[in-house]
Amino acid sequence: MQEIIKTIEKIAVKISDELKYADLGYTDHANATGDTQLKLDVKSDNIITKEFDGVSSVRLLISEEKEEALKIHDSGKYIVAYDPLDGSSLVDVNFAVGSIFGIYENELKPSNLVAAIYCVYGPRLEMVVCTETPKLYRLDREGSFKFIKDLNLKEKGKLNATGGTQKGWSDEHRAFIKGLFDEGYRLRYSGAMVSDLHQILLKGGGLFSYPATSDAPHGKLRVSFEVLPFAFIYERAGGLTTDGNSKSLFEIKLEKIHQTTPCFFGSKYEINKLLESK
Repeated sequence: MQEIIKTIEKIAVKISDELKYADLGYTDHANATGDTQLKLDVKSDNIITKEFDGVSSVRLLISEEKEEALKIHDSGKYIVAYDPLDGSSLVDVNFAVGSIFGIYENELKPSNLVAAIYCVYGPRLEMVVCTETPKLYRLDREGSFKFIKDLNLKEKGKLNATGGTQKGWSDEHRAFIKGLFDEGYRLRYSGAMVSDLHQILLKGGGLFSYPATSDAPHGKLRVSFEVLPFAFIYERAGGLTTDGNSKSLFEIKLEKIHQTTPCFFGSKYEINKLLESK
């Protein structure tokens, strides 16, 4: 596992450097879920693939930018599922974006997720690593990731990051979100999942939601390399997660690598309030 973490550190530095000067244009291709690929998406995916090629403990790579799983080492016991550059469409306006990694042991299923890591490319390069509890690291002037602090969610937060096209929301979801704003919650939503969830986690609590909508009834965010890694982190930070009905996003039955789901991540208060409103 330490070799995987060190590899992701190298990847984060390389992608962060690439973001400063890379071509921001689109390719002529779409990924497995139909999104037109940015050149940066492909470049980031290639960096990750190349770095993991030398890690013998990793058997498979599963990426948002790859149609199928890529086998790299027959004898490896880990599967690394990742979004190489979450929020890449925001790079041209200089917003913070990130990379998300879920590390599964032996088989791609929720109960086999053993670690989750994400990187944030903003004014500072930060990385959150979670095996037992989420820990924040920051790149220093000498080029090393230094431990900053453990991350914990309070019982109740103040931030509300809610996604999906609002005209596609259900009346139920619209009423729930309005209720939080009526309580004094502040809107914080950039459109980059990594950045929005990172802010809630560092500020101590709140809600991130991407519900089912009329145009995306099964949600938009991908289970294996976006949803479950953050569910792993949030639940170990003392928060809760749900698809809107379940007691945990880990109740999902993962049937395909690009499967999507509605998802809610937050402090206990917000998630319990959501489930009680059903």
